Amino acid sequence: MKNIFKLLFATAVVGFIFSTCSKVGNLPTTTYANGTASVLTSSVTAVAAQPSDSNSIAITFNWSNPKYATDSATQKFVIEFDTTSSFATPVTFTLTGALSDSFTAKQLNNILLGFGFGYNTQHAVSVMVVSSYGNNNEQINSNTLTLQMTPYKTPPKVPVPANLYIVGDAIGAPGSGWSNPVDTPYQKLTQIDSVTFGGIFNIVGGNSYLLLPLNGDWTHKYSVADNTVSGLSAGGSFNEDLADNIPAPATSGWYKIIVNFQSGTFTVTPYTGVPLPVADAPTPSTLATGLWIIGDATPENPSWTNDAVSLAKQKFTQLSNGEFQLSIALNSTGSYLFLPAAGDWNNKYGGASATGGTLLYDGSVPGSNTPGPATSGNYLIDVNFVTDTYTLTPQ
Repeated sequence: MKNIFKLLFATAVVGFIFSTCSKVGNLPTTTYANGTASVLTSSVTAVAAQPSDSNSIAITFNWSNPKYATDSATQKFVIEFDTTSSFATPVTFTLTGALSDSFTAKQLNNILLGFGFGYNTQHAVSVMVVSSYGNNNEQINSNTLTLQMTPYKTPPKVPVPANLYIVGDAIGAPGSGWSNPVDTPYQKLTQIDSVTFGGIFNIVGGNSYLLLPLNGDWTHKYSVADNTVSGLSAGGSFNEDLADNIPAPATSGWYKIIVNFQSGTFTVTPYTGVPLPVADAPTPSTLATGLWIIGDATPENPSWTNDAVSLAKQKFTQLSNGEFQLSIALNSTGSYLFLPAAGDWNNKYGGASATGGTLLYDGSVPGSNTPGPATSGNYLIDVNFVTDTYTLTPQ
């Protein structure tokens, strides 16, 4: 009986071993499915807020759930704004777990002004949402909305004067140093838009200057709080009647100065653009003391005769440091050039468009010269060396 019991026990043990070592099916694997593109919608198709609306909600975006295989509270969404649908350099806002977001008029206005949009002018803005897992995997773009948005003008940080002048021993010839009144029009900055002025100046390195709202008046001036701040010679913040003069760059040369009253900032950069037609400019030459028009598009002198007498009625008026204007009759059948010195063919300015555009210099001017307007008549020609542009306006 004992032997039979041992045999039964051994058989049971062997059976147990075989049962515990037998192969079973593979464990199930968890599959994380791809999400789907969110569908983006907007509460409005156009925004034209006013300063009084700055703290109010201007626009709300909603988008559908991309249904990633994860807790929806961990899904990531990036709202992108850009000036084109390529979204090459977007402004972005990141959210987690949300399916909507709202922007105040002030937030939206800051985005639009950051794009460089002009005040009170409608612009197209592209918007989309990029969804993903929380770790940025499986990024999927939504549809793109194209919305019309108009930035509003906020009060400038520094009140804008009617005119702006520069004075100081940093302003080289043909400037007048610290003499006040200053030499105009050379030391009168050109107004670029409602809040921005600019000029191109021969800077004496290591000296300083100030900006004046009234020529000949020391009562008020635009200056800096501390002229020892590093980098201030290349730009910074300014305001009215601060303690210190503005330091000039250490190296002498021609510089463009841009003054922005909206932001209360200025920039100073070496100037390498179209040479300013004033005396003592490195080029064209010391003959460059004004601006004239010449060509067979001008009825006064259709034979291209280049001397002071023939061009007497075709000289521009210099309004400021970099802006020149002339009212003149033009023929549609001819072409023309701008000259910085009457009687001299060594230098010239022009363009490729009959209506205005980029101002070109010497070898860059098309061989056929600047084309006359489509319709003969009287035109106001504006040549702006600060913005390197020329425009024709029918009169």
